[in-house]
Amino acid sequence: MDPNVQRALNDKLYDKRKVGALELERLIREHVASKDYAKVEAILDQLCNEYAYAVHQPHARNGGLIGLAAAAIALGSELARYLEVIVPPVLACFTDQDARVRYYACEAMYNIAKVAKGEILVYFNHIFDALCKLGADSELSVKNGAELLDRLIKDIVSESAATYVSVLEQPPGYGDDKDGHDERVDLPTAFSLKRFIPLLRDRIFALNPFTRTFLVGWIILLDSIPDLELVTFLPEFLGGLLRFLSDPNRDVHVATQGCLDKFLNEIKRIARVKKGIAESKKSKGDGKRKREDSVDSGSVRLAHEEGDELDSDTANEDDDASSEDDWVPGQDVQINYKAVLEILTATLDSPLGTSPSRSLTNHQRPLIKTAEEDGLLESLRWIVEFLDICPEEVLPFTPKILAHLLPAMASGVESIRQAAGRVNTSLMDYVVSLSDEADLGTMQPPSRIPTASAPSGDRQDGNASTRASLSSSRELEIRSPTPAQGRTVARTPTPALPAPDPQADLDYAAAVNSLTLLFLNDHEATRVAALTWLIMLHRKAPRKVLAFNDGTFPALLKTLSDPAEAVVTKDLQLLSQISRNSEDDYFSNFMVNLLQLFSTDRKLLETRGNLIIRQLCMSLSAERIYRTLADCIEKEEDLEFASIMVQNLNNNLITAPELSELRKRLRNLETKDGQTFFVTLFRSWCYNAVATFSLCLLAQAYEQAYNLLQIFAELEMTVNILIQIDKLVQLLESPVFTYLRLQLLEPEKYPHLYKCLYGLLMLLPQSSAFAALKNRLNSVSSIGYLHIAPRPNVTTPSASSFDRPNRLKGREDGIIRWNELLEKFRTVQDRARRLQRIGGDMDDGPFGGGDLRMGDGMLEPKGPKEGPSRAPPVPVKDPPPPAQPTQKPRSGLGRQFGRLGGAVSGRGKRAQQ
Repeated sequence: MDPNVQRALNDKLYDKRKVGALELERLIREHVASKDYAKVEAILDQLCNEYAYAVHQPHARNGGLIGLAAAAIALGSELARYLEVIVPPVLACFTDQDARVRYYACEAMYNIAKVAKGEILVYFNHIFDALCKLGADSELSVKNGAELLDRLIKDIVSESAATYVSVLEQPPGYGDDKDGHDERVDLPTAFSLKRFIPLLRDRIFALNPFTRTFLVGWIILLDSIPDLELVTFLPEFLGGLLRFLSDPNRDVHVATQGCLDKFLNEIKRIARVKKGIAESKKSKGDGKRKREDSVDSGSVRLAHEEGDELDSDTANEDDDASSEDDWVPGQDVQINYKAVLEILTATLDSPLGTSPSRSLTNHQRPLIKTAEEDGLLESLRWIVEFLDICPEEVLPFTPKILAHLLPAMASGVESIRQAAGRVNTSLMDYVVSLSDEADLGTMQPPSRIPTASAPSGDRQDGNASTRASLSSSRELEIRSPTPAQGRTVARTPTPALPAPDPQADLDYAAAVNSLTLLFLNDHEATRVAALTWLIMLHRKAPRKVLAFNDGTFPALLKTLSDPAEAVVTKDLQLLSQISRNSEDDYFSNFMVNLLQLFSTDRKLLETRGNLIIRQLCMSLSAERIYRTLADCIEKEEDLEFASIMVQNLNNNLITAPELSELRKRLRNLETKDGQTFFVTLFRSWCYNAVATFSLCLLAQAYEQAYNLLQIFAELEMTVNILIQIDKLVQLLESPVFTYLRLQLLEPEKYPHLYKCLYGLLMLLPQSSAFAALKNRLNSVSSIGYLHIAPRPNVTTPSASSFDRPNRLKGREDGIIRWNELLEKFRTVQDRARRLQRIGGDMDDGPFGGGDLRMGDGMLEPKGPKEGPSRAPPVPVKDPPPPAQPTQKPRSGLGRQFGRLGGAVSGRGKRAQQ
């Protein structure tokens, strides 16, 4: 360079540097005009090495930058071959510590890009990386300069990115042939989206709000260029965009939300285009087959008519072929739904979605909400849309989605709960619409699983099955060949039509595992939703969902101890559904495991025993449940537990509305089924004396009940037995035993009924129950005393002289062997008495001597057993009443009772009042 130009470029004043740059521009123009390119290269080399790279000389660097910009302007159309020399030193100045150098670097790059235009795209990644950093510069002037440069680069990208090919890549003669479009397609463009995406993937995790705004702006711009199809690379930066939603800067949030909306709308548009093209091809294929059929059916026509038909068909086929060549924007865009769904499901695993009730202070909650809520909501919105666009792509992610979705349904944020509920509903509807095992049996080879594991009749819920069947039938109707196709295949040697695509299937094992783990979730809504899913999945594919020897069944049994009643109800519904659709062995094992659970968890038996038994009786056959439990209890070695369990079952049998039909069946001993059912219950009820007596009253076997009372005299009247008798007296005043009270008006038909009730009266101490029963008997005493006939032998029952039509018909027929039942009762009670004497630490006999309470019309053990095994029958003086229990009985048939004495007499008086 001329020495004067060198001094001017090195001056500290901007005006003098500008004068030197103008002079340099004039000189370079002259050298270019004279094609003295060696001189030009020498000047550029001097500008770079002596000025632009002079790190510790800011004025020299400023002069070098303005000199390089002047040189670029002077080079004009020849600039492309010198960009590799001019651009790198300018890029190096972007990182200078002096803010003025950074500003002049933006100014120089602006002038260079303005001249180079599309050629500058070769260095797009470097310029983008520099702008990404300058956008967050602390100096305002630098940020303004970077913003101007950014606008210019965006204009160049919008105009040339999709098609511009660098002149350095163009072969000789490129552009001369106007028809040579194919060559242009094969040449690499100056801008490459594949080279840019890795840089964007690295920068998408920036935290600075200005950088984030810069990135979102570029993503929106690149997505607006049709030929680039940025949406195909969406998984590379979608995770970062979802994090942008948590930015406290409102501008970043608004820009990001708009960007995501555009991507989602574009995906929906592409899906509609592809679906429309597929339907169009299918309709054209159907039309073609119809025309072929019409040609076949018209083969008997005249030759000229047949020729005209073929000509018209040929013309239509040509039209179809030409229409298929029409290109629709978006038809060839491939979207990686799987990668997008992986990102969306990972976003669901956020603190706000999985732990919605964390202990947060008032000032922490808004921060957490801002940080997590928007990203989680957006992910849920995308999943809902994907279930409409491509549900078959979402199906493999169902286990992972459920693991994070169901906890979000219990979120403390209302908007998240609603969004999660929408996703849950849509996903469940789609899974329900899939073909279940019954439908797949007609489409797939027979399963290797033996059919005996799921007997006929296991589809008792028709709604889900009907929906699934309708859906599958529609798919079969669409995919199956028409009759015309069948004739065509039979007529020609061409191969058969391809089989329909296999329907997407759900990973039932993974789904069940995810749902089972949610049983441990702290929130009731999540546990209820998990059980609802299991119920639906088992209804669709019982063989795939649960097996008795896997870990799900124990988890379901353990869930019966859940504190939430809604969870227990759903759990029982699922267990009932499993038992209903399985063999008897499975049901028996279920009952055995349920008894074992009650035996080990007495608190569960106390708090949930009524609910569990009643819900199971509602869902399954009550008689089947009672028969199976009775058979299991009869083999029970723990007599104390057997007595408590019989007591629970008996009180449910007497008071539960769900068992009204079973009570009617027991009162009818004329039938063989009723007699066998009574015998089954009696043999296991023997573990509890009072329960056995009440069973006989319920079955109207009054003579047998009276005979039991004779054996009662040999028993030790423990507190527990007396309290149960007290409860039974109260139950006799309930609507269940209305028929019994009316039978007191017919002593000639039911003479032993009076003896039973007076026997109870003799067993009771002076208490409120004694007074109530005495008042009841006194009201009909004049009738009863006149008609009670004496019996010479009370230990050996015989036929009564009174007319008792069909009451003990089984005695004469030999179906019910009453004496054997009495002996069974005596044997069991003797065994219990012996065990009581052996185990001195057992209070009040094998039936327990603790307090009992009334819950749902059911006697339940309450509190630890205490006191001696032999309590005095009547206390001399009423002790002060104990503290009132915290749980109020729900049935209203009685109150909680304490130990013998004040508990029976004092509380009985209050109950009577």
